[in-house]
Amino acid sequence: MFYRILLLSLLLPFGGAAQLLTRFETSNGRQTATYAETIEFYETLNRRYTTIAMEEAGPTDTRYPLHVVYYSGDGRFDVSRWKKEGKVILLINNGIHPGEPDGIEACKMLLRDAASGKITVPENVVLAVVPVFNIGGALNRGSYSRANQQGPEEYGFRGSAQNLDLNRDFIKMDAQETRTLVEVFHSLDPDVFIDNHVSNGADYQHIITLLATQHDKLGGKAGKYMYDVFEPALYRDMKERGYDLVPYVNHFGNTPEKGWTEFYDYPRFSSGLAAMFQTMAFVPETHMLKPFRQRVEATYELMRSFIKVASRNARQVKEARQTDREALLLQRSFPLDWKLNEGQARLVQFMGYEAAYKKSAVSGHDRLYYDRSKPYTRQVKFYNSYSGAQYVTAPQAYIVPQGWGNVITRLRLNGVKMRRLNADETRTVWTYRIEKFETVPGPYEGHYYHRNVQVKKKKQKVRLQAGDYIIDVNQPAKRYLVETLEPNGPDAFFAWNFFDAILQQKEYFSDYVFEDEAAELLKNDAALRKRLEQKRKSDPDFTRSASAQLDFVYKNSPYYESAHMRYPVYRVEL
Repeated sequence: MFYRILLLSLLLPFGGAAQLLTRFETSNGRQTATYAETIEFYETLNRRYTTIAMEEAGPTDTRYPLHVVYYSGDGRFDVSRWKKEGKVILLINNGIHPGEPDGIEACKMLLRDAASGKITVPENVVLAVVPVFNIGGALNRGSYSRANQQGPEEYGFRGSAQNLDLNRDFIKMDAQETRTLVEVFHSLDPDVFIDNHVSNGADYQHIITLLATQHDKLGGKAGKYMYDVFEPALYRDMKERGYDLVPYVNHFGNTPEKGWTEFYDYPRFSSGLAAMFQTMAFVPETHMLKPFRQRVEATYELMRSFIKVASRNARQVKEARQTDREALLLQRSFPLDWKLNEGQARLVQFMGYEAAYKKSAVSGHDRLYYDRSKPYTRQVKFYNSYSGAQYVTAPQAYIVPQGWGNVITRLRLNGVKMRRLNADETRTVWTYRIEKFETVPGPYEGHYYHRNVQVKKKKQKVRLQAGDYIIDVNQPAKRYLVETLEPNGPDAFFAWNFFDAILQQKEYFSDYVFEDEAAELLKNDAALRKRLEQKRKSDPDFTRSASAQLDFVYKNSPYYESAHMRYPVYRVEL
């Protein structure tokens, strides 16, 4: 994987030059580097130190590749060897929102300091760092898109080269860089995934907050260990470093002193996707109202805390993940969604500012403000208990017709194992018919998202073609398969419009021609006549419409196309 890069590194001496400084450091914490400067910095580290390896992981929606920089204390860069030796792998993503560059700067200093010996990374820890994920956004620099953020002087833009928010892209995978990062994720199979951000919202004293993937949703031993051991250890260590860490303040529009609800990370988010593959995922969120220097320093220290806690808990984390993966293969029932347990909360120590209202100089109406001359420390309620909802039993296999290539591509990128039919055949399977759904009125991240999907399940014979895909569900991607291929899942491929072609009828009829055929159908089909009469009795609008009644007969006749509204992924059940 890294041999060409590593060979160049081995030709160079260890150390031997003055320590590199970042633009953040030389500007006294006022500036962040450009994309080109960041890559140049890592190229220099790669040339200088045998413990650093930099690779071009794959394409993005720009002309630049996605880079990943690795730190391995023994100078060996072999994922299978890391796994055999029980090393804990941390994958750290930066710049998913380039206007939030704290992680970009912190990780440059982190890897430099580790390689130069300024800080110690334990031998059982390997780091994989994405310098800048959203390259298109990083190239689109300015000083005004983050209206409330206290520095740096200039920074990148939230939207990608396609103007996508990439932290909503991990199921639909519209961006090429998302596909590349997902491949990196699966090739590394990290034990811990970290995605560095900066948050807005309420004002408070904390410099940095932490969003962990919802522990009930991660589930199993990994979810319990993360919640009971790993997270508390991070909080204690950060306290020793001088930082009062608090859960991500998921509170907008009101004030947080009465508590808040834990952010629920659907699989569309990076941390939500990671949880589907038993990886503990975290999203650090520094507070945008704090100076850039403080935010970067806090991020740097949190990365060191992650290294320390991961090292000390490496064996337990890996054992928990393995136990959960074995249990996954035996699991039959899966929740497609999760609901907050509103009556359950735990107390967290929150350091805020008193909120008050005064007249707005803009509108003349009352406006909220926080009085920094009145800080407080209080125990507040943190609602972070969720229960599974909308359960479904996993089938033995799914069948995906070969024509749905966009779905097949995304399954492959997530490591799904598939086999193809060798010949045409007719098979009895379970199918879904889309009965009802709602669609958002405006586009959401390039899609018209479907929600509240209702389906009707039916057993029927379908004609399959040679080359169609059979996907046995009992594999490591089992949870991912269920959540993306069941059509009423909130982040299923159906929700993201991958199957919208089935929602449009392709063949119709001419009213005046079909009238006689419909009359003949009713004459010969007593059951159809009865259903028509029942519909008339229950629906006055239907009774008043000649075209609606004719359409009813058509849709209950052999002429109506079976593909209309039939979800084109089939279930093979025991």
